[in-house]
Amino acid sequence: MTVSSPVNSTVDLIPQLEKILGQDGVIKRKDELFTYECDGLTGYRQRPALVVLPRTTEQVAAIVKLCHDRQIPWIARGAGTGLSGGALPGVDSLLIVTTRMQKILAVDYDNQIIVVQPGVVNNWVTQTVSGAGFYYAPDPSSQIVCSIGGNIAENSGGVHCLKYGTTTNHVLGLKLVIPDGSIVEVGGQITEMPGYDLTGLFIGSEGTLGIATEITLKILKTPESICVVLADFLSLEATAQSVADIIAAGIVPAGMEIMDNFSINAVEDVVATNCYPRDAAAILLVELDGLPIEVELNQAKVEEICRNNGARNTAIAYDQETRLKMWKGRKAAFAAAGKLSPSYFVQDGVVPRTQLVQILADINALSQKYGFPIANVFHAGDGNLHPLILYDQKVPGAWEKVEELGGEILKRCVELGGSLSGEHGIGMDKNCFMPNMFNEVDLETMQWVRHCFNPDNLANPGKLFPTPRRCGEVANAQRFNLGQDEKMGEIY
Repeated sequence: MTVSSPVNSTVDLIPQLEKILGQDGVIKRKDELFTYECDGLTGYRQRPALVVLPRTTEQVAAIVKLCHDRQIPWIARGAGTGLSGGALPGVDSLLIVTTRMQKILAVDYDNQIIVVQPGVVNNWVTQTVSGAGFYYAPDPSSQIVCSIGGNIAENSGGVHCLKYGTTTNHVLGLKLVIPDGSIVEVGGQITEMPGYDLTGLFIGSEGTLGIATEITLKILKTPESICVVLADFLSLEATAQSVADIIAAGIVPAGMEIMDNFSINAVEDVVATNCYPRDAAAILLVELDGLPIEVELNQAKVEEICRNNGARNTAIAYDQETRLKMWKGRKAAFAAAGKLSPSYFVQDGVVPRTQLVQILADINALSQKYGFPIANVFHAGDGNLHPLILYDQKVPGAWEKVEELGGEILKRCVELGGSLSGEHGIGMDKNCFMPNMFNEVDLETMQWVRHCFNPDNLANPGKLFPTPRRCGEVANAQRFNLGQDEKMGEIY
């Protein structure tokens, strides 16, 4: 097959794309394309060649089929809140943005399911069903803006993933457009399905296997009783030890979160909850839910464990207004970090709970070694860290050092028996570290899976897997050959 020159091949699609979507569904003006040059990882920027805004599965399929026939790479993008560069465009790529796919397609309370399009915002699901006494459990900190399609791509978690699991535990079925433009359905409306778990395979695949266009989610009944315990400590290590002790006591909270002193003061400066003591080294938020007697007994046990580990004070909230106030600061922690520093970089590693004290000591040592303050906010119950590295991007060479520091944190997580990511994904940010966690056979096996769905490597190329292997090569050469045409885009 003869393929036209890369730049012209994408631009030549405009008439056909406008026929599929209408003129308002194709974004081609350079000034408008800048909106889509990065996701939440703003250190990497690349203007796409074109952006399309489909509304239906059939439109997505037609677009992907067109790309397949012309051998043009494409990237799926939701709300753009991802933090790993997973939605970063290529120089001559088509960006398929699902933000217009915002319909709630069906709600079935008897079977506890809801069917949505990928552009539906995470929090809208709970808002839709809360009046009937239900909710959707996965709740990333960005839940008021992040979309279900993006949650599917990254297998997002959130505060309640400790007890209820991440996105993959709440998706029953998917309608997919795979990279040749075919429409397929996997899973269904029941939990147990025969055959391969293709639904589970697709969730967390970061857009490398196709696009989910209809998603069947599981909704849960609202618990009879909910309580939040807030304990403050003079030591971050004592806070982390309390997490391990609570789980060891046989208690599985709905959520368990830690914020250090950096984060506490940033949140109080911005959100002013007046819940978090500014002089505390760290706070621990523990949410308990279930039957009233169960919650009351576990609340007393949690308080006792925290006091035994040196907690100065504990505050208890059963009423919804106070509970939401206690969580408000944690949900706003990433945004509030902007108060601490001109720029910050969020990492996302995981360690076993028993290694929390060790990894926090290691992060502190790395902070001193590299000279960058690090604020710690994380899903403590499942060991999912979110260290925020504070820096000034105007200082020459700062970004490169911050990337190196972030990589050292990830490698240390793996050494302690953990993972490169808990919910933000690998994307462009971490793909060069995959060999630290997986051997060559592991990576080759994963590539076989991708090749089955995506043999031409058109769906989100360059993401997730390390090609070439050395990080230096990845940084300077592999990122879609970024910078090969300065007029089409650059990384800066």
